Amino acid sequence: MNVVGQLLTLRQVETVRLDPDRLELLYSQMGEAAADDVICRAVEELAIRLTRTEQQWRNGDWHEMARTARSLIAIADQVGMTKLARIAGDVVQAARAGDSAAVGATLFRLIRVGERSLTAIWDLQDLSG
Repeated sequence: MNVVGQLLTLRQVETVRLDPDRLELLYSQMGEAAADDVICRAVEELAIRLTRTEQQWRNGDWHEMARTARSLIAIADQVGMTKLARIAGDVVQAARAGDSAAVGATLFRLIRVGERSLTAIWDLQDLSG
């Protein structure tokens, strides 16, 4: 029996959606140039913190990982990434509960959704620019 030939690869794809109301509010309050600047800085900071969160998990530093994930929430909310913010909160809760399986699952979901969210906001910037 050839069991290896029977293996399937699961491909996890989640749709992300930016909150248009949040982005519209940001642009109306700050103006186009300032809002673009805030979004660019937020995207850079989110990318850094997503990477840092994974590194902290790999190093077994759950306290710092939870702290970094918690810091993602406000940044993601500011630029309309509500799904990303919610999942970051899930990572924090799983870490506080000490649930290693949940931490691993939610962290890698956070990374997947984070990457897709960053791509979505850059694509949006390209369309508006």
